[in-house]
Amino acid sequence: MGQGCLSSALESAVETGSLSDVTLHELRHTYASTMVQNGAPLIIVAQALGHSDTRMVEKHYAHLAPSYVADTIRRLAPDI
Repeated sequence: MGQGCLSSALESAVETGSLSDVTLHELRHTYASTMVQNGAPLIIVAQALGHSDTRMVEKHYAHLAPSYVADTIRRLAPDI
């Protein structure tokens, strides 16, 4: 299904459901944000979004991961 078909289906659903304007981009962002907040590994989110690696997901969504800060500190901080 092409993006044009998806846009038409989304527009129809928005009208039928009396929803405020919703875009495919907003749905994609909400989908990724929710996955990360619920603890999905970033590589899984990247693959679900069609990315070949995690760079874009890390840039835009990693801060939403519950353990992102703690995991980063554990991985990068020197052992003292």
